[in-house]
Amino acid sequence: MEKLDRIKELVALLNKAGKSYYSEGQEIMSNYEYDALYDELKKLEEETGCVLSDSPTVNVGYEVLSELPKERHDSPMLSLDKTKDRESLRSWLKDQKGLLSWKLDGLTIVLTYENGELVKAVTRGNGQIGEIITNNARMFKNIPVTISYKGRLVLRGEAIITYSDFNRINEEIPETDAKYKNPRNLCSGSVRQLNNKITKERNVNFFAFTLVSADGVDFNNSRKCQFEWLKSQGFDVVEYKEVDKDNILDAIDWFEHTIVNNDFPSDGLVIIYDDIAYGESLGRTAKFPRNAMAFKWTDETAETTLKEIEWSASRTGLINP
Repeated sequence: MEKLDRIKELVALLNKAGKSYYSEGQEIMSNYEYDALYDELKKLEEETGCVLSDSPTVNVGYEVLSELPKERHDSPMLSLDKTKDRESLRSWLKDQKGLLSWKLDGLTIVLTYENGELVKAVTRGNGQIGEIITNNARMFKNIPVTISYKGRLVLRGEAIITYSDFNRINEEIPETDAKYKNPRNLCSGSVRQLNNKITKERNVNFFAFTLVSADGVDFNNSRKCQFEWLKSQGFDVVEYKEVDKDNILDAIDWFEHTIVNNDFPSDGLVIIYDDIAYGESLGRTAKFPRNAMAFKWTDETAETTLKEIEWSASRTGLINP
């Protein structure tokens, strides 16, 4: 993990230096320093087999499409059953151990790797059929385009845009009616761009939340082991806590207090049984898998007073509040 952390650190340093030099005309490190860090990064990538999508050692060409091709998922991507009651979540867990994580609010993506290379990325779509966005996914900020594992790997995760990037992008749009409503709306448009140069500029992040399959790898029947293995391959995974019936309520409290300071959008939590075989033995309904459940925060209501309305003219001449 130390080598992977160093790779991420070097990629950030070198990209910052490159942007300062080529876009801003400022040199924040000497050519000697840059070359030394570049060589260190290249060596670490060769040792680990992990190359991040935004690594300066790879050049990914931009592509403009007329439309996004569609593809049927190998297995339906079902929604999760949900509850707003903490005790219901505790009862659902029973005597099992679980992993409690953020329910990120972005766009769900399925990634497929073969022979250590990212070969396909597909959106969730309607759960049956998604759009192929492989070249856009290669523009995501933190997806490894090359990994050390050479078998066939399929995983799911959430593409998101942070609040800080959302605010930055909206500030660059002068027309009020053209601004994006929320980070999820912006992320959806960014991931599904026909011009992946725009995707690159949007700083899309990807967080893995499910390992679907990895040929020949023994995970000791544990979802936690799957998460840790994905980390070892260079993926960022959704933040999670191990829970049981004794500490799950405290864990929910922790997430509730932490969410106010998060820079990423989340609309609840997800819990899944750590025991893979047990969870899969429960099967699924027509709509939901039985091995996981979503937790939504209780709705908060308040009375507000409208004090002032600002009006602005759009580029088409309309006056909008």
